[in-house]
Amino acid sequence: MPPPRTRGTALRHRLAELRGTDVPAKAMDARALAALAANPGCERRAILDGAGVDKAALASALGAPSAFGQSQFALVRGNAFEAKAKADGGAELLRLVHEKLDRGAEPPARAHVPDLSAIGPEGRSARTALALREAVEARDWTLLDHPMLALDVAGSPAFLEPDAVVVHPDGSWTVVEIKSFPMLDGSADPAKVGAAARQAAVYVLALEQVAARLAPAPRVRHQVLLVCPKDFSNLPTASAVDVRKQRAVTGRQLARLTRIQDIADALPENTCFSPELPAAELTAAVESVPAAYAPECLSACELAFHCRDRSRAAGAVTSLGRAVRAELGGLATVGDVLAAAGGETGDPDDPAVAALRRAAELRAEALGRRAVGEAVPCR
Repeated sequence: MPPPRTRGTALRHRLAELRGTDVPAKAMDARALAALAANPGCERRAILDGAGVDKAALASALGAPSAFGQSQFALVRGNAFEAKAKADGGAELLRLVHEKLDRGAEPPARAHVPDLSAIGPEGRSARTALALREAVEARDWTLLDHPMLALDVAGSPAFLEPDAVVVHPDGSWTVVEIKSFPMLDGSADPAKVGAAARQAAVYVLALEQVAARLAPAPRVRHQVLLVCPKDFSNLPTASAVDVRKQRAVTGRQLARLTRIQDIADALPENTCFSPELPAAELTAAVESVPAAYAPECLSACELAFHCRDRSRAAGAVTSLGRAVRAELGGLATVGDVLAAAGGETGDPDDPAVAALRRAAELRAEALGRRAVGEAVPCR
């Protein structure tokens, strides 16, 4: 058995081949990880994200371009608001952390903002770990601006960059998530807050891996600080968000992911996902990896349109939603469902088959009455 270092090098080489040796890797961010954790059964997304494939470029090359992603205006607005929230060395940001999360501590008199620059993501993550250790030993308020965290995902490291991490005087750590959507009268859009909480939960998991390597291990707070514009202004305000539930769910889902090494080993030898390949060859490569499409993918994955078309062409009931799929038991295709409803196949003692046949009888009865002009009574 080769040593771990050799196995890791072999995996990186294999992932580079899958991506295309001349194609730069696209970093996996917390948003992508949260979406991946929400659909852990999708091996296609796991291997594409693990290999650093640009799924937006891949979708365009497949003829199914995606509308998923942030607009340029939203990115510019978000960057401008983040710069304002971190102005004056992060003084306002630390004040909000103290006010919302740690009123019992001494108010931050000044901000310590260590330099986290280094070469490459590995170097930056190592520098971040050192800065966190030094901040814990200093026992003072410290702001880490865009630290780099490494999180193991299915046997492959993902490098994540939260907006900020604050070290409290007691040595505990808090994730700070800065968003440009407004907080009106102290509350924000629940859907957007939920998405931010799932993203922050990924950062909490990554921080916990860093903390586990220190002795004694610092406490990673499960309440994160969500910073948003106040009402219709550009002034920052904040709210504490408990992410324990999101952290637990995300941790379980990431643990269920098939190891990327196993997925890569199951692929044909010359498989490559480079968008520069001919369309037929690229389609065959993508289809060689099983997908788990659901309508929720449309708001979370760049390949959703392509996978939806393939799912519909195959008649898969997953294209109708996970709830429908769960109700149909072992019936995996629309053809199977129609055959079971028509009495052609299926065990009549199966609750799903019995329900389908009853529904088909009611439908036929209703259509028959309408054909002769009778009123159909409500049941």
